[in-house]
Amino acid sequence: MRGARSRILVTGSADGLGRAAARALLAAGHDVVVHARNQERAAALGRFADRGAQIVVGDFAERDAVLRIAEELNAAPPLDAVIHNAGVWSGRAVMPVNIVAPYLLTALLRGPRRLVYLSSNSHLAGDPSSLDGADWRGGSPGSYADSKLFVTTLATAVARLRPGVLSNAVDPGWVPTRMGGPSAPDDLELGHQTQEWLASSDDPEALTAGGYWYHGRRLQPHRAVHDEAFQDRLVRALAEETGTAL
Repeated sequence: MRGARSRILVTGSADGLGRAAARALLAAGHDVVVHARNQERAAALGRFADRGAQIVVGDFAERDAVLRIAEELNAAPPLDAVIHNAGVWSGRAVMPVNIVAPYLLTALLRGPRRLVYLSSNSHLAGDPSSLDGADWRGGSPGSYADSKLFVTTLATAVARLRPGVLSNAVDPGWVPTRMGGPSAPDDLELGHQTQEWLASSDDPEALTAGGYWYHGRRLQPHRAVHDEAFQDRLVRALAEETGTAL
């Protein structure tokens, strides 16, 4: 069931899954805010702007850019939902982009009642024993699997700590995007539909929180995701790193 018209931010929407989600949400009549890492990539969002989308620009590997985007969005009409889609596969930006920036946006943005975080089945290989890599500097880069374990846990923690917020994580599958590569075996179309549904639908299942979803089905995540002690350690570490409480 389609929900009422909503204002929805889709991070990392210059290409891939984020672009597909933004395009579908616009087609469904929603007000969409699209995001690109820099002005060069923002140029690819011109067609969305022509259809009424707002564009925000900033590199999520940089704390000041995240703070500026949050300030810009808080000065605009309030958001109803955020799809935390932006992500990187390797390098020093893995932790800043995949977990620290989503945490900081979650802590700073006023209003969203639906939060959707992009996970991956790689999170099942993540290690919950250490949070050392979860910082802006990337000085000891954590793995992609760790970053996705952390962001999946963050989604569940937010659902617990903010009872009025519908917070969920989605595994979009291994899809043929720039990150996934052309030989990725999963369905690109199915890869973005669950995020859109959780961000906008009034279906009873879409109005639940704390889930880990794959192609419209709720699955069991890594056992650490529902460990409240681990959730609290993660949130505390991210609050200390960003200087911002959830």
